[in-house]
Amino acid sequence: MSLLERAPDLAAANEILHRVFGYEQFRGKQAEVISAVLAGRDVLAVLPTGGGKSLCYQIPALLRPGFGLVISPLIALMSDQVNALLARGVKAAKLDSTQDLNQRGDIWDAARTGELDLLYLSPEALASPFVRDKLSRLPVNLVAIDEAHCISQWGHDFRPEYRALGQVKALFPDVPAMALTATADHVTRADICAALHLDNPVEVVAGFDRPNLSLRFVRRKGAVLKEISALLQRQKGASGIIYCGSRDGTEKLARALTLEGFSATAYHAGLSATIREDRLKAFMTGKAKIMVATIAFGMGINKADVRFVIHADPPSSMEAYWQEVGRAGRDGLPASGVCFYAPGDLGWAVRRLTLRENEGAAEQSVQKQKARDFFATVLGPDCRRQAVKRYFGEEAGGTCGSCDNCLSRGRLTDVTEPAQMLMSALYRLNGPRGRKKLVEHVLGKTDKPDYTTRIKTFGIAKGQYDAALLTHVLDQCEAAGVIAEELYDGKMPIVALRDSDLLKQLFKGDLKLAAKI
Repeated sequence: MSLLERAPDLAAANEILHRVFGYEQFRGKQAEVISAVLAGRDVLAVLPTGGGKSLCYQIPALLRPGFGLVISPLIALMSDQVNALLARGVKAAKLDSTQDLNQRGDIWDAARTGELDLLYLSPEALASPFVRDKLSRLPVNLVAIDEAHCISQWGHDFRPEYRALGQVKALFPDVPAMALTATADHVTRADICAALHLDNPVEVVAGFDRPNLSLRFVRRKGAVLKEISALLQRQKGASGIIYCGSRDGTEKLARALTLEGFSATAYHAGLSATIREDRLKAFMTGKAKIMVATIAFGMGINKADVRFVIHADPPSSMEAYWQEVGRAGRDGLPASGVCFYAPGDLGWAVRRLTLRENEGAAEQSVQKQKARDFFATVLGPDCRRQAVKRYFGEEAGGTCGSCDNCLSRGRLTDVTEPAQMLMSALYRLNGPRGRKKLVEHVLGKTDKPDYTTRIKTFGIAKGQYDAALLTHVLDQCEAAGVIAEELYDGKMPIVALRDSDLLKQLFKGDLKLAAKI
């Protein structure tokens, strides 16, 4: 018998869904998650962006004696949820650093006297011994950890303070614990369960298919501003998000778009909390149509009419990409995701991961492989919808018919031979080389003869392949893990052989590469 059939209070949950929240029926996997919690089970729920994760803990909290404790990463997100609940007559509150002692005292009193249904806290607040001591003596009826991918060292937005949430289960051993996120592969899901000490949890994983999203990956040919501006001109007035890899990049791009007549503003962690809140409100109310942001923006943002998400710089994992692009089209209407990339982006992503001081070698190794896997998808010829579903462990199903690869008229070509030429040259050159120099070597181009022109791989690709294709093939070799990019003298990117076993497979023809040309 399923949890849905056993749960005694699902009828009551339906009544609250209708009376309090105004919905006629549950969507997707919501009922399954709620039934598990009402049966007293720990739950890991992976539900898509816009899939109604908040109802999965709000409704059980209203049905069980006491109040629900919700751990959420952002003050703005907590404020939005609390305000929305209060407007519906739900007794909700948040504890955060913006409140004075009197305000906090009133909230603790409400929690003690049964005048609270839901209490929101940040992970930093829960780290306080004082807060944990107060909570341990209160009638907490469930613990919900939102954006739970932040707890995993394998997740795309790992936050060390989230890792300490493993003590929650010991603090409340007799109440169900819930971990909720929009994107987590099987490795991340296992790590979340282990880190939170979930007791034989029910795993509810919704499908990752978003049929209303059309996806494109575009190789940058020059200044990305020109290409982004052309995209925006075709849907002027639409609401959208543009992600940049740096704070400075968001500011520059937002200014440039404003000068071109677009309603754009920047958002990043370097801005004061007041400015971030003002800009978030402007975007949510439509006063600013375009938010140009770093990854500091987005978790839990509930704006249904985002028509596009553009990545001016690519993220470094499929989880991060799917979480971010998933903020488009939450209303179910057609929306688009466009991700720009360039040669060297994978190398930059891997080097950035290497600089994370709070991660060990094992963590970095997994994250670097995730980056290579994502770029293999970026460079690959397969339907984007199928690639996403396969990555998250789903059946690929049919092609979408709307992504760049499905619409491309280019033919799929085996590029194993040019990859073998490039790798043979890199091997014989006996050391790392710049991308351009390596491509020129196999094409037989040189300013002046030297020892490299006497190597048998000099000019091996001349008359067969051009520089553009060879550069693309180098990207594929890097995504496949055959080579890695590093910095010479701390500043000049060069590529070096990385994996001798993969190199042997490539030379033997066991590892094959293909591209649409």
